[in-house]
Amino acid sequence: MARQIHTCTTFTRPGNLPVGLKAAREVVVGVTDRSRFARLLLLFVVGMVPHSFVQAATLPVDSVDVLYHRYDGGGMVIDGPVVLARKSVGSQVSVTGQYYVDAVSAASVDVLATASAYTEERTEYTVGVDYLYDRSIMSLGYTNSSENDFEANTVYFTVSQEFFGGMSTITLGYAEGWDDVGRIGNDSFSEDADRRNYQIGISQVLTRNTLVGLDLEVVTDEGYLQNPYRQNRYLDPDDATSFLYQPERYPETRTSTSVAARAIYHLPYRASIRGEYRYFSDTWGIDAHTVELGYVHALNERWTLEGSVRYYSQGEADFYSDLFPYENSQTHLARDKEMSSLSGTTVGTGAVYEWKQTSLPGIKRVQFSLLLDWLNFDYDNFRDVTASGTYLPGEEPLYSFDALVTRASVILEY
Repeated sequence: MARQIHTCTTFTRPGNLPVGLKAAREVVVGVTDRSRFARLLLLFVVGMVPHSFVQAATLPVDSVDVLYHRYDGGGMVIDGPVVLARKSVGSQVSVTGQYYVDAVSAASVDVLATASAYTEERTEYTVGVDYLYDRSIMSLGYTNSSENDFEANTVYFTVSQEFFGGMSTITLGYAEGWDDVGRIGNDSFSEDADRRNYQIGISQVLTRNTLVGLDLEVVTDEGYLQNPYRQNRYLDPDDATSFLYQPERYPETRTSTSVAARAIYHLPYRASIRGEYRYFSDTWGIDAHTVELGYVHALNERWTLEGSVRYYSQGEADFYSDLFPYENSQTHLARDKEMSSLSGTTVGTGAVYEWKQTSLPGIKRVQFSLLLDWLNFDYDNFRDVTASGTYLPGEEPLYSFDALVTRASVILEY
């Protein structure tokens, strides 16, 4: 499903990447679609113990992470802060709390086609606990995300176990979410959706420089899975040069499966390369492929540079059409551009500055980072009805957009 495609999975060790940063990279670009955001939230909270490259028998270090994230593109501006705090309680328990805000200013092609630009704010709270036992670590947590017409709640549990002297790690994860969907201007509108996520991952040290991982993830959704504001269009039966709108209609169930294979290789000159391939398929007929390559280079003890490139492609949903032939022409109807056939490229770069053994009282390590992603997406069968000019229905220009995602963060370990 669409914005999963724009996500960025990192091989940085968990202690070096704030959970808020992972959230921003995975969620910020999809927050305006309620059902899509809920799926991403469900995927994200399972990922709070990251994918199959977890260091299973190590608790997160005590730290405070502060992040500012901004997404700007396609008529959307989404930005806000993330604050994450971790604290150990004894040698076996670590607790986590996170606060996340998105301020949304929306004037996208979807919005302008049938309505006017709007602004809104989403707030999210997460609490979690990690428990270390021998070579295992178990994580339990709860997340609440709220905005003026939508609320998502999620609980998650993961367990990771090391084998063969730490050479192999298996991670199992489960999350369950329940959403309440409303509609501004209609107090009587109330729908709900339930979501479940199942995850298994394995990582294996092949050589002193090579680590590989394989993840399998299944997500099931049931209930109201569409956006109550979205509409599809169909030809006006009385005027062939015009079209009309009607509400979208989605199936009430969905199951998606994804498989990801990853590898990281440490080069002999303070650098590493990584690669990932991910295949996604769901019962709505969408098949998607993601390929990503990344490079990290440590310039010295304090400065590290990184870069990545990612390519994504997907086919359309079975019930998608940019222009339906007539009203109610089929049981399920969708014109959400993220249900269409599309492809995109993301180029990322960033710099990290790390200061260990600081002279700051009580602070063991400070890390500053600035990461940028440039996204370009082209839609194969979604047309821009807001384009200037005179066009017959179905002959408007195909839609495309660019976006820039910025994340600036500071981590204080104590």
